Amino acid sequence: MTTPTTPTGSHPQQHDVVIMGGGLAGLTLALQLKQRFPDIDVLVLERRSHPVPHAAHKVGESSVEIGAHYFDTVLGLKPHMQDAQLRKFGFRFFFSEGRRDIDQVTEIGASRYLAVPSYQIDRGIFENYLAEEAARRGVKFIDHALVRGIELAEDTQAPHTLRWTRDGETHTIAARWLIDACGRAGMLKRKLGLAEPNAHDANAVWFRISDRITLDDWSDDPEWRARCTPQARWLSTNHLVGAGYWVWLIPLASGSHSVGIVADPKYHPLDTMDRFDKAMDWFARYQPRLFDELDGKRHLLQDFAFFKNFSYGCQQVFSEKRWALTGEAGLFLDPFYSPGSDFIAIGNTYITDLIGHDRAGHSLSARAQLYDQLYHSFYESTLALYQDQYGLFGDPEVLPVKVIWDYTYYWGVLAQIFFHDRLTDLALLGSLKEELQHSQALNIEVQALMRAWSAASPKHNAAVMLDQASLPWFAELNRSMNDTLDDAAFQARIRGSVAQLHQLAQEIRDRALACDPTIDDSALRALLDQRPAASQTDSVMLFEAPTHAPSPSRTTAEPA
Repeated sequence: MTTPTTPTGSHPQQHDVVIMGGGLAGLTLALQLKQRFPDIDVLVLERRSHPVPHAAHKVGESSVEIGAHYFDTVLGLKPHMQDAQLRKFGFRFFFSEGRRDIDQVTEIGASRYLAVPSYQIDRGIFENYLAEEAARRGVKFIDHALVRGIELAEDTQAPHTLRWTRDGETHTIAARWLIDACGRAGMLKRKLGLAEPNAHDANAVWFRISDRITLDDWSDDPEWRARCTPQARWLSTNHLVGAGYWVWLIPLASGSHSVGIVADPKYHPLDTMDRFDKAMDWFARYQPRLFDELDGKRHLLQDFAFFKNFSYGCQQVFSEKRWALTGEAGLFLDPFYSPGSDFIAIGNTYITDLIGHDRAGHSLSARAQLYDQLYHSFYESTLALYQDQYGLFGDPEVLPVKVIWDYTYYWGVLAQIFFHDRLTDLALLGSLKEELQHSQALNIEVQALMRAWSAASPKHNAAVMLDQASLPWFAELNRSMNDTLDDAAFQARIRGSVAQLHQLAQEIRDRALACDPTIDDSALRALLDQRPAASQTDSVMLFEAPTHAPSPSRTTAEPA
């Protein structure tokens, strides 16, 4: 690692960009900056000593399409992602509460890999590689460095100053740009009073064991195993779901497996699972097949941690005064659907563009404000997928529909903007403002409708796999992210995605009202009346409504 210089008392050494934090967000930003501006002087200060352990004590191993595309294509790290990490077999959900017979419950997932890859990431392996790659590309990386003080410049031309220590020696440096990527410590957020709570109340506990959890071995039924090609469900981000919670199972390239419980405390209070022995007792009651898997592996426990009320916002993340926050230093949503690396990708792209405009001598005022508004708009849209939705996670009839809707919204709108490199094209996004606002409003009302629907749902838990790959339009939507589009084609793509969402919302509304005609759907109906349905009325179709009798009774959780 770089040998620190410039002790206190010397003239401060100045850098173009100083990044506080050498984790996932900070190191990927450093790589993106060097990729766009080969001559830029970037210094990364990291609190931990490197190299860090494999299966590092961090949450956030599962990536989805935007984050995966950022890592493998935007940053050019595809050889590492393919050779040193695991390709994810999509998301997978099992309604297995109180059950050991996983082959007799409803499963949501794809039977084959879809076109656009995503990865299961061992954060220790990845962050060690990123630090080495940053150094190879000319980034100055200093580990075991503790930031002790920050002074932000008010003058738009004066540099910020920062004081840090390493091995008892104090250093002072100057930076034109100062980036906070130090995670939940949020040094700039605390200094500037930017912390902002949100209305999503959930807690998480997680741990790692030094062994594989091969979920495919939980049944010896050859027909159940053969539903997937390859027969490797263990490579998915597996969700074991119930009312008010979900459990994750994520494999790591180091050979470890990550296990987590994420729960709404109205259903499952944190103090019922905030130690490993408590979590095991909780599994014995709610996910007994996982308990069976882990009970004989208690000695393989590598770590254990928990977060209370983990979701939070931030009043501002980008500033015309040449500072920014990225990753968890700014805001955090929820690990369901794994959006953390997506928001790193989006935030880092905005920061890189702002630094580019500053280097070109352009004013940052309007652009920084618009990027902050867009970033918060993406945050609010994504938050709606989680807020007040945990109660329906145990519903085998409604959650599969929610998953299809949520993916369609993600792949059809936000992912299209990122994959087609239109994130910073303010004129083009401005031309689609009406469509983007309509899709956001549709999402909010569809989420509310699904809550009401689940309240009336009989929650039949049929022994069936709802295969996402069997929906041709859904698989094509995934593939379409790989297209190359000019401006006109991109505009047409977004308008087509909104029409598709409009049609899907109509089908979800019909399904919900068939279950309970008294549901108040007035707000959604008003939105659906604003624009015509897609011309191809058969282009979007949900899974068939279940007609099976309920599975045998199982333990259920009610709000405390």
